[in-house]
Amino acid sequence: MVKGTTRRVIVVNAPDAELFEQAIFIVRSDAAKERGVSERMLVDEACRVASRSAPPRTRRWNAAPLFWSGLGAGAIAVVWLLTAIL
Repeated sequence: MVKGTTRRVIVVNAPDAELFEQAIFIVRSDAAKERGVSERMLVDEACRVASRSAPPRTRRWNAAPLFWSGLGAGAIAVVWLLTAIL
């Protein structure tokens, strides 16, 4: 359903179209009037945000499973030794 409201949008083409083709920004209605922001500043900010890439995720080595496995193996070894001695 379409309402009778119009919105200002900025469409920015992605600099490297590996995953996304475009970014669409919906401009706040009070951005240009009350905040004194020019249209050029809006476009520059949209381009800056669209070109910013997230840092690549790196896999961290998690020592917790190794620790708990070793602790469990040690507990089993202690129980086995106690039953063998007694």
